[in-house]
Amino acid sequence: MVRVGQDTCYVIARRDTGHALRPCGAGVIRNAAAQDAPAIAVLWNQVIRETTDTFTSVEKSVASIVAWIADAEKRRHLTLVLELDGQVLGFAGYGQFRAGDGYARCMEHSIHLDSAVRGLGHGRAMMAALEDHASNAGARQMIAGVSAENLGGIGFHDRLGYRDVGRIAQAGWKWGRFLDLVLMQKILA
Repeated sequence: MVRVGQDTCYVIARRDTGHALRPCGAGVIRNAAAQDAPAIAVLWNQVIRETTDTFTSVEKSVASIVAWIADAEKRRHLTLVLELDGQVLGFAGYGQFRAGDGYARCMEHSIHLDSAVRGLGHGRAMMAALEDHASNAGARQMIAGVSAENLGGIGFHDRLGYRDVGRIAQAGWKWGRFLDLVLMQKILA
């Protein structure tokens, strides 16, 4: 279980069925489905357009997000959404850090929440679900690649037990300038 404010999020880690619906604050965290792709696109594209939290400047299409969710399911990875009052206000997912059998136990994740629901414990609950799922599937560690300018993201991961293991200077390019990438790691097992 993960404590979230006054409520409890029940994290049910079952490899055969994924994570079941469970209460989390005023909403639910559940497995993402193809019908969530338009809402995920709105959230992700806002981050792409307005921040350096991601280095990409190319917005995500609904079709590419549907494919991302399907690929995660095929690989037995997890993609989640945070739904509050019927509206998707966050998403998170993980996949293999790099291609190849040698990296099969090293995962990397993405998590984005609408600014209106940050700081309420939903991100922490989503990360706990991702980490539990990955660990139960045999992953040894989770990696976060965080823009050095995203101090909130660095602090969030630090509070979850991720440790700064390196910085790649000028790894990204966005808005006519180079950006550093901070790599953070958490051992799961």
